[in-house]
Amino acid sequence: MIEISPGVRLEESELRLEAIRASGPGGQNVNKVSSAIKLTFDVRNSATLPEEIKARLARLAGKRMTADGLLVIDARRYRTQEQNRQDALQRLVTLIEKARQEPKPRRATRPSAAVVRRRLEAKRRRALLKRARRQEGEDW
Repeated sequence: MIEISPGVRLEESELRLEAIRASGPGGQNVNKVSSAIKLTFDVRNSATLPEEIKARLARLAGKRMTADGLLVIDARRYRTQEQNRQDALQRLVTLIEKARQEPKPRRATRPSAAVVRRRLEAKRRRALLKRARRQEGEDW
């Protein structure tokens, strides 16, 4: 059981961790050792997450979420498999914690009269400047 916050937990059986070979520099060792970790979490079929957190998580995940509802996290920051495993789990927990927080509702606001007046005045000045640059007989 992975504790995310009070009341929100993840079953470790819902996560799939796979060791893969990391790309990039590393000498001869890079072709022999599978130190990167690919964490896969099926968000849609998770029994432990509430529906509203699943929806926000899907929005936050972006390209990391597949069309099938799988969240994929690649961890290859460190040289050891265990550090990458911890990094992948920590990134998942952080993402779920962000999804757990409800966004503040947006309040519709209107620009003040002074802001509107300044914008229109700037537009008038710009129009006058452009009009002054025109040649005499030129007509667009």
